[in-house]
Amino acid sequence: MRQWLGDGERALAAAFRDGVATDALLRRRAEWVDAVVGHVWRACLGDAAGCTLLASGGYGRGLLFPHSDVDLLVLGDDAVLARQRRALEAFFACLWDIGLKPGHAVRTPAQCHDLAAQDVSVYTSLLDARALAGPAAALQVILDDPALWPPAAFLAAKVAEQAARFARCHDTAYNLEPDLKDGPGGLRTLDLMRWLGRRVAQAGDFAAMVACDLLDATERAALLRAQATLRRYRMALHLAAARAQERLLFDYQRTLATLLGFEDEHAGNLGVERFMQAYYRAATIVERLGAQLVERCTELLEADAPLRVLGADFLARGQRIEPRERDLLLRRPAAIIDLFALPLEQDGLRGLTAQAMRLLQQALARHGDALAQDAGVLAALLALLRRGAAAVEALAQMNRHGVLAAVLPAFRRVVGRMQYDLFHVYTVDEHTLRVLRNVASFAQPGARERFPEADSVYAALPQPELLLLAALLHDIAKGRGGDHSELGEVEARAFCTRLGLPAHDVELVAWLVRHHLLMSVTAQRQDITDPQVVHRFASEVGERVRLDYLYLLTMADIAGTNPKLWNGWKARLLADLHVAARYVLRAGLQQPQHASERIAAKRERTLALARDQGVPAAAIAALDELPDDAFLRLRAEQLLWQAQAIAGHAATDVIVAIDTAPGRGSSELLVCAPDRDGLFATIMTTLDRFDAGVVRARLLVSARRRVFDTFELIDARSAAPLERERAAELRAALLRALAPRELQPRAT
Repeated sequence: MRQWLGDGERALAAAFRDGVATDALLRRRAEWVDAVVGHVWRACLGDAAGCTLLASGGYGRGLLFPHSDVDLLVLGDDAVLARQRRALEAFFACLWDIGLKPGHAVRTPAQCHDLAAQDVSVYTSLLDARALAGPAAALQVILDDPALWPPAAFLAAKVAEQAARFARCHDTAYNLEPDLKDGPGGLRTLDLMRWLGRRVAQAGDFAAMVACDLLDATERAALLRAQATLRRYRMALHLAAARAQERLLFDYQRTLATLLGFEDEHAGNLGVERFMQAYYRAATIVERLGAQLVERCTELLEADAPLRVLGADFLARGQRIEPRERDLLLRRPAAIIDLFALPLEQDGLRGLTAQAMRLLQQALARHGDALAQDAGVLAALLALLRRGAAAVEALAQMNRHGVLAAVLPAFRRVVGRMQYDLFHVYTVDEHTLRVLRNVASFAQPGARERFPEADSVYAALPQPELLLLAALLHDIAKGRGGDHSELGEVEARAFCTRLGLPAHDVELVAWLVRHHLLMSVTAQRQDITDPQVVHRFASEVGERVRLDYLYLLTMADIAGTNPKLWNGWKARLLADLHVAARYVLRAGLQQPQHASERIAAKRERTLALARDQGVPAAAIAALDELPDDAFLRLRAEQLLWQAQAIAGHAATDVIVAIDTAPGRGSSELLVCAPDRDGLFATIMTTLDRFDAGVVRARLLVSARRRVFDTFELIDARSAAPLERERAAELRAALLRALAPRELQPRAT
């Protein structure tokens, strides 16, 4: 039987590769397992076992993926179960020996009823159960109990269960390694729709849901297409992983893309990216229609929810919005934008009714590409953007319902577009929304904790909506091949012109899209303490207003790329470059400040800081020991800290100091010693031994041949600043390693 089952699995895999429909193969595998389980049951318990064998879960639905659990439930009274105990043990042991790995439970009907009453997941598994052997009457008695999870309680419990499941997947279908089963828009969402349809409206499949108006025919067709995609992907993943793998990890994505026929078009549109985009689009449909069905079921159970008139065109049903007339969105396309703008004006509103969702999709389909050219729609969108930070959540909801892609057709191409690199952990559209949310956070009181100076810079912007537009459009041309910044500039200019912006505003947004990586690249890849680097950067920016917009866009962009990428060190880098460039622009690009003037100015600022902090005279005097270049490359706070560290030491001493003060993204290490052969190599070897990552280093030598090496360090394992205890251990190790006896004087 093991051989027969193995031959069947290999035949199933071959048939899948040959293009046989996935559902047919899933049913075929369930039928094979039915035959095996039934044969073993009869062999172990005979035809008159006195108890019932049930298939549950996905197996109960008659669909079984290659490595899914074979869930079995045995129901019988106490006497029968006691009499058949050894036979049941032999039955399950035999299934394990064959290789089925069954999930199983043995219960009396009363036990099953009690567990189902306590745990909605147990009750749900019974909804899918079917009898493999023995009478199904005991199961039906349990399911027929009206007190067992009545519709309203069932709906609330399943929605809460789903919310917890989604939270484990970071509440987005757009993770780059999505969970095909349990993630938002995954196969479990389709199961939930069937369970709710059955419990709330006695409609256990999509066809029955159309008959009772939970879905319409178009929605059913879209769900079936999305379901076919998700099942095909899950089938391929199980076969590739040779186990019950549900997360579509990077390790499998290229293999599956090739298996399913997605070939590379060009460097900007890889087959694997189109493969993932097809998944994301299917998941988006399932997520949206799943939410719509939950809302529809809620409305059926809360038919007496209060209605409230919202102006001439809309109603509030409880906390949800819908048009007063079914043809409103067809007659007046701008009302589509109003649907999402209204919650900004009316407290207590959150989202759309199921009817509004359906009418919205019908309107989007009817209007088609004309929506992007409609003057009323564009005017309403611009009015929404001019609400500034408050508009961001409305834009997120518009994306969820496909409105952004309809109004901005270029956005349609980046919906579900993954970014196959080492940095991005979201699709382009999800990344864009996170950038927009970061922009919105600049207006919040606590913004300064995460984004230094962001609140004050944002508050001074003359037109915050232009920053929102730049954030919305900055990656609009991803996936086309070529430089997405250059292509995006063209898209941004065209879209802003359609919006009716003045020419200078159009040019500002287009410039920001074209140069949205400029500040990030300059700060992270060049020495921003070099006056020439700062001057070149300031020359490219050209004016203070552009600089402020670019500074905010850059912070929002980096922080929206990957939660682990943004830290205090990068925040400090960008803030330093912003301040330095602002100084250059204020002084005038044609009047660069000479090094001697900058050194003198920095020395004065450092002395003023020392006086404010009451620093001892010895430390102030030690400022004279620092190399002149230090006053060009370090902040006044750093200069003062270094002077305090070396104060009182002889010129021949080896000095090691580590600043672990909180509030920064890195720890600062100073090594001061006479210049000797092997000094730098010894430092780096010791840092490597302590897993201390160097994010920035400045190697300076004074006129007296005294080395002042400064390093910004993070823990390479956690990307966080060094802990105080770890820093103390590192300092002690460096002092031992750099002791003069271990090094030879440099030859002269």
